[in-house]
Amino acid sequence: MTRVGLVVNPVAGLGGRVGLGGTDGPDRARTALALGARPLAEARAAAALGELAARAGGPARDGLLVVTAAGPLGAGSVAAAGLTERVVYAAGAGRDTSAADTVAAVRAVVAEGVDLLLFAGGDGTARDVLGALGDVPCPVLGVPTGVKMHSAVFAVGPRAAGEVAAAWLARTGGVRLRDAEVMDRDEDALGEGRVTSRLFGWLPVPDVPVRVQQRKTGSTAAAPHTVAGIAAEVAERVGEGLLALGPGSTTRAVAAVLGADVSLTGVDVLALRPGHPPRVVARDAAEDALLALAPDWVALSPIGGQGFLLGRGNQQISPRVLRAAGGRERLLVLCTETKLAALGGRPLLLDTGDDALDAELSGHLPVITGRRRTSLYRLAG
Repeated sequence: MTRVGLVVNPVAGLGGRVGLGGTDGPDRARTALALGARPLAEARAAAALGELAARAGGPARDGLLVVTAAGPLGAGSVAAAGLTERVVYAAGAGRDTSAADTVAAVRAVVAEGVDLLLFAGGDGTARDVLGALGDVPCPVLGVPTGVKMHSAVFAVGPRAAGEVAAAWLARTGGVRLRDAEVMDRDEDALGEGRVTSRLFGWLPVPDVPVRVQQRKTGSTAAAPHTVAGIAAEVAERVGEGLLALGPGSTTRAVAAVLGADVSLTGVDVLALRPGHPPRVVARDAAEDALLALAPDWVALSPIGGQGFLLGRGNQQISPRVLRAAGGRERLLVLCTETKLAALGGRPLLLDTGDDALDAELSGHLPVITGRRRTSLYRLAG
């Protein structure tokens, strides 16, 4: 039988919609749940397995065994996908799962001799997997379920993870392994007002371009005249109304030119009015606050190097928020020409968790690169 390992971090991504960022540590996860967060990791892992099963098909599917951990650490996702499981680890009863459970589960699963280890989580989970494997040469692939995911070990979405896994297991298309970076946000740099990543090591990942994400690269300061041009274009397009501004150094620089001090990693809402300085009506807004305010426009900037526009670090801007704001007609994409060129023609990426919305947003969209300057660029889910 073909053996696939699966380890799920069930609390990964809990903080996204409620505006808490990552959920490292049990206290942050409990806070997110108290704020109304809904776990998504199990369902996204199940979607990856479902895609894998669909692409394997027939006898190959019947010969697929998923080696995993009990309950929300993996077995629940396997059952939802309708695949055969072998449980080799169970967390202690009556306590929250932890990073130690992830490490123990990975070691137990890999000891069974799997052909590929799938793990569902974010950058913190990737670091746990890196530590658990040590020098064990096991191919891995991340199913993205966290908030930030700066690492290059994740597929671009759950179904893409199943697609890549199927290609690797079938040994078709000349898929090879590459050493991919395990990154996480540099909290010291964040305290200094910079969003940068720190390298922790490498993991061997099936190399399928476009379906496996790139690592986040650090942003370089845009020329003042470029930022001023983008800001002027945004102000003219919005006119009078509420603007939800996504996280990042580009959007923060644009807000500063407009005259507003906004957060670096959160979603803020500005009230714009021609001839008047903008007013910050919400800072670090969660999904429910955005829905209550009903912004007229949403402005986002893609992540450098990766190209993600939605689904990485801005989960507060959920499918419901985007639809309430008017969908693609009210979506402003802000990006310098230098940042676009660095993508090398790769599309801007969407991973909203809503396949219908990703399809609706996909296609060519004007990207604001300066005053009276736009570039038609492709978005893909």
